[in-house]
Amino acid sequence: MRPPHLDRRGYGELSRRERRSRSRSRVAWRAAVADELAERHSGVARRKDLHRAGLTTDDIRAEVERGVWHRGGCHTIVVHGTQPEGEGLMWRALWESTSRSYLDGVAALVTAGLQNFTPHVIDVSVPNNVLAREVDGVRLHRVRDLGPTITPGLRRTRPEVAVIRAAQWARSDREAATVLAMTVQQRVVRPEAVLDRWSRVIASPRRTILDAVIADVCDGAHSLNELDFAALCRARGLPEPTRQAVRQGRNGRVYLDVLFEGVGLHVEIHGAHHMQGVTGIDDALRGNDIQLNDPDVVTLVIPVLGLRLQPGAFLDQVERAFRVARARHGR
Repeated sequence: MRPPHLDRRGYGELSRRERRSRSRSRVAWRAAVADELAERHSGVARRKDLHRAGLTTDDIRAEVERGVWHRGGCHTIVVHGTQPEGEGLMWRALWESTSRSYLDGVAALVTAGLQNFTPHVIDVSVPNNVLAREVDGVRLHRVRDLGPTITPGLRRTRPEVAVIRAAQWARSDREAATVLAMTVQQRVVRPEAVLDRWSRVIASPRRTILDAVIADVCDGAHSLNELDFAALCRARGLPEPTRQAVRQGRNGRVYLDVLFEGVGLHVEIHGAHHMQGVTGIDDALRGNDIQLNDPDVVTLVIPVLGLRLQPGAFLDQVERAFRVARARHGR
């Protein structure tokens, strides 16, 4: 969009009416330019882009002083609203840090489509040898190898890279497991891509827990199973349960994960896939059938990720349920 035509007469040669008209035209033009740029960047514009479009430093300063626009940093101008929001925060993080920065971790995953997970900080990665500016609300990571990246739009690392880093940078093991499970379940990244990327990670402060969680989320064949649960029970002094016990359901035979036959205590180990789509509906119907057909059976449901992260708490419940069930059966 071109700036409004200005005649060659000096400002002092213009009448008062002509001065007002020229000023209004300039204001309307720069507002239109800024709006167009801000529409592409969730309400913010970069100073460099405004200058390229023909605005001067005085133009920008005038709008900021009038309170129409607001400074979002050295390079960021907030055109819509008073501060960056949503993706505008992502653009600000990239513009303010360095031209060679990339969104990473949860920020990259949200940009790639992850829903219902809000990052508490925006992670940005830069190569080791690059000078970068610290930015409020942005966590800067200097990495030897950025890994595969996506450059159109918001610069970011690919999802299989971002999810592994998000898990390692998480504030807790629980948060790490959550972001891994949600990213795979929402199909932001393929399970095999996560497994391949994890196999290349040499050192990790969360190696043990992430080995287990990634197996649970991405590779059912190597996930925690009934055999592992039986071993945990033995360590607690509980008797050996029956695995894959058969009962009758509304649609035929039903196989129970774990059953303490003598006391009627049934434990279902729900893998990560149970949290996808409508699987939970089928699980609920199946569990209700078991209870209705055999009211003497008490059922506990344990998510596999819960057993990974809080084994003590869930086994405490199993012990308590076992004592109650045994007393009910007079044993």
